[in-house]
Amino acid sequence: MEIYLVGGAVRDELLGLDVHERDYVVVGATPDEMLTQGFTQVGKDFPVFLHPDSKEEYALARTERKSGKGYTGFDCYAAPDVTLEDDLQRRDLTINAIAKAADGTLIDPYQGQLDIQRRTLRHVSAAFSEDPLRILRLARFAARFEPLGFSIADETWQLMLNMVEAEELGHLAKERIWQELNRSLLGPSPDVFCRILDDLNAWPQLLGVNHWQPVSWTSLQVLRHSLQSEPDYTLNIAYTIFAQAVLHEAVISDDRELAATLRVPNECAELSALATLLKQELEPTSLSTDCANAVTKVIQRADPIRRPERWQDLLTTLALLDWGSADVRQRLSEAAVAYQTVNPQTLMELGLQGADLGQALKEKRHEAVCRALQ
Repeated sequence: MEIYLVGGAVRDELLGLDVHERDYVVVGATPDEMLTQGFTQVGKDFPVFLHPDSKEEYALARTERKSGKGYTGFDCYAAPDVTLEDDLQRRDLTINAIAKAADGTLIDPYQGQLDIQRRTLRHVSAAFSEDPLRILRLARFAARFEPLGFSIADETWQLMLNMVEAEELGHLAKERIWQELNRSLLGPSPDVFCRILDDLNAWPQLLGVNHWQPVSWTSLQVLRHSLQSEPDYTLNIAYTIFAQAVLHEAVISDDRELAATLRVPNECAELSALATLLKQELEPTSLSTDCANAVTKVIQRADPIRRPERWQDLLTTLALLDWGSADVRQRLSEAAVAYQTVNPQTLMELGLQGADLGQALKEKRHEAVCRALQ
């Protein structure tokens, strides 16, 4: 039995980056031997085991053969006769196909170290084209390593173009698309990720639309800086900025349709819907009593009393989108504070209840918003 550190941990060590998790490949072992040594098997499609102490993942060396569509259409073969080189060959990029032995020796049959020096993202073999999810993974790597000067090799770019033309992306589960998208939205260069997929014309298949208008993605550039400057930066905000870019520039016009297609969490969908409603109801130039009805409608929908964090996320999103001036956003915030100061208990003490209480509460809150906008 031989054990090697593989994948991202080796790559990041060579790049001088922090290593957050380590994966290992085990050559020459069987599942029974792993279980005997106290490992816990967790893989269903292929043998992956958790170390009894560190809980790090140890996978038996394996090969894969394409047997169907999408990223799940593979037959896996894991046995003691599978070599380390066989296992590394099935990996996506050369920089991810480097192994490290226990004595520190690097095993690099596909010149991953050279591509790290060249700052090049290159596929290991033609088997890359068998898994459409790798297009999204490569776009995410390109976005993550763009600040380090990495670019995609020409032959790898052509391979991805061929995969898109073959409509392989249409077989990806929406949950996997969302997984790659949300990781990229929280990464250092989400605009790069989205732009690569746009340049490949991948978005129509990913979103299930027949027509697509290329998006500039400039609004996503603000997320690069907000990761450091906004301690309250959340995936909800990132998705909303992404969605607003798509809704503004592409052919998709329904916020709910986009959220449903990507299977996004409810919190993300709700914040994006709020941003869409606000932009439909209000002009970013000024707020006055003339738009009190619209302001009240937006605040009531946002429900800052019971969902204060969602209201704050909306204000943060508007600032990142540069919607309105700081004064306009401040007046919107003040209107929400006034809305919240109306106390239902005061109305109940006047004998109001049921539908009468609800109507009176609605009127008083609207009056409070009007006064705040004077």
